[in-house]
Amino acid sequence: MAGGFRFLEHTADAYVEVWGETLEELFEYAAISMFEVMVDTRSVEPKYGYDVKVSGMDLENLMYKWLEEWLIIHSIENVVFSKFKVFNIVKGEENTLTILGKGWGEPLDYDRHDVKTEVKAVTYSNMMIRKMDGKWLARIVFDI
Repeated sequence: MAGGFRFLEHTADAYVEVWGETLEELFEYAAISMFEVMVDTRSVEPKYGYDVKVSGMDLENLMYKWLEEWLIIHSIENVVFSKFKVFNIVKGEENTLTILGKGWGEPLDYDRHDVKTEVKAVTYSNMMIRKMDGKWLARIVFDI
């Protein structure tokens, strides 16, 4: 995969830049980056799969809802994730976008996982998604 992410400087929150060859890969790496803020994802085994389907009115809203849904699952189920797959992103009625994907992870284990910082929320602050030079690029701020 040619996608990835890196952390950018921010005074109080976690700010990431994510890239991917496809829009689907961009969304996958965005989810990985959010969990990398919380835990060393290399220590998380992809034991259990969770399906997510959300819709948004544009790419930024879709990204927000995609990440928020994973954060809700994390909060309710106490699960951390290390692998994501976006099956498709489709345009529907009234130009809404719907994403269908899956994430794999396991219950958070403080003895096994290198726990970092809790992400409280996904934000729209400085959020940007665009296609540049044939690749997709996004910037996202997580409230920590």
